[in-house]
Amino acid sequence: MIDIKLIRENPQKFKDGARVKRFDVDIDHLLEVDKKLSSARHILQEIATEKNRIGKEIPKLSGPDKQKVLDELSALKAKEQALNEQVKELEPQFDALALEVPQAPDADVPVGADDTENVEIRRWGQVRQFDFEPKDHIQLGLSLDIIDTERAVRLAGTRNYFLKGDGALLHRAVLNFAMDFMTGRGYVPMVVPLLMRNEAMRGTGYFPGSEEQTYQAERDELNLVGTAEVPLTAYFMGELLSSQQLPAKFVAMSSCFRREAGAAGKDTYGLYRIHQFDKVEQVIISENDEQKSRDYHQEILGNSEAVMQALGLPYRVANVCTGDLGRGQVQKFDIEAWMPSRNGWGETHSASRFYDFQARRMNLRYKNEQKKNQFCHTLNNTVIASPRILIPLLELYQNADGSVTIPQVLRPYMGGREAITKK
Repeated sequence: MIDIKLIRENPQKFKDGARVKRFDVDIDHLLEVDKKLSSARHILQEIATEKNRIGKEIPKLSGPDKQKVLDELSALKAKEQALNEQVKELEPQFDALALEVPQAPDADVPVGADDTENVEIRRWGQVRQFDFEPKDHIQLGLSLDIIDTERAVRLAGTRNYFLKGDGALLHRAVLNFAMDFMTGRGYVPMVVPLLMRNEAMRGTGYFPGSEEQTYQAERDELNLVGTAEVPLTAYFMGELLSSQQLPAKFVAMSSCFRREAGAAGKDTYGLYRIHQFDKVEQVIISENDEQKSRDYHQEILGNSEAVMQALGLPYRVANVCTGDLGRGQVQKFDIEAWMPSRNGWGETHSASRFYDFQARRMNLRYKNEQKKNQFCHTLNNTVIASPRILIPLLELYQNADGSVTIPQVLRPYMGGREAITKK
C-alpha cells in the first residue's frame, strides 16, 4: 500500500507508474474519496471539540440559555451521526481503491510491456554443446525411471508429476543443499504454515489480484501459499519491532501451490509450470532506508547466483521491465537458467524489492534510533525451486549413455554417488 500523502503530493507519478506497470487504477477517484473522507473526519474532530466545550458549559446555565445550548448539542449529535455514516460508507471505498494502487517502479527499471522486454545484465557459465542427440528432462526421467507424469495426471490432473527413486533423491538433495548454504550465510531457518488467512495474503500484496492463481479453502477462509514469501514476510505482521531486531533474515523450505490459470504453450510441457513444487525462499525485513534496501537486494541476488554457480548451471540475470513487475515491486531481477529442451533461458529465480509497500499493508513497523515509528522495508528471492531446477540439471548433466552426472556439491546428499544410471 502506498502512503496516501505521497499520492496527494504527486498523483502523476502514480498514474505513470500504474500505466507502465499495466495496472488499471483510478487515482483521481481515489483522491476524490480521500478528500471527502478527510473532510468528514476533520469536521467530526471539530464537532467533538465543540461537544466537549458545550458539555462543560451546560452545568453553568439554566432556563432558556441552557435549553438553547442543549438544542445546539442535539443538532451537533445529528450532524455527527450523519458524518459517521458517511465515513462508514467511504472507508471501505478508500481501502479498496488504495489496495489497487501499484508501487511506482524505480528509475533504473526498463520500460517494457512484458518479459520479452526484460534487459539482460550479465551471464555466467558456458552453454553446453552436445556431441550427441540430447534428451529432454522427461525423456531422461522416463528412461531412468525417476519421473512419472502419466500416473500423476491420471491421479491428480494435468501439470502433476511423481518423482521416484533417484529423481526424488536429487530433488531433496538440491533443496537441502540450498538450505544448508543459506543457513551458512546467517539466515534463520524457518518451518512455515502453508495455509494463510486473507489478511496475510493482502498484507504481502497477493490479494487483490492473485485470487485466480490461488487455491482457496473458502470454508475455512484460508489459502494455500504459492511461496514461503507470504508466511516469512508476514511473520511480524502488526508488530512494532526494535531497530536491534533488524535486519531479520529468514530462509524456509516449503511446498508451494499455484493454479497457473491461463498458462499455455510450451510452458505446460514437463516440469516447468506445474501446480505443486518445493522452494527454498529467502526474505529480508530491514530498516526503512532505500540504499540499504538496494544493498540487500544485491545480497539476495548474490546468494542465488552463488547457488547456481555451485551447481555449475549457466544462467543470465535480467532487469525485469515495468510491464513484468508485480503491484508492489519497485524492482525485480530474474535469474534464468539455460534449458536445452526449451532451446533458451527459463526463469528459475525472482529477486524483488518492495520498500515499505508490504509493511504498510501489514502494519509492520519498527522504532528507529530516534524513537520514531517507521514502516519496515521487505525483500525476497528464490534460493532454489524444484523440480523446475531439475530441468537444466538433468538436461545439462546428461551423458551419451543415458546416465546423468550428479553435480559435485550434491554428491554428499546422495550418498557420495557420482551419477544416476539405469537400474
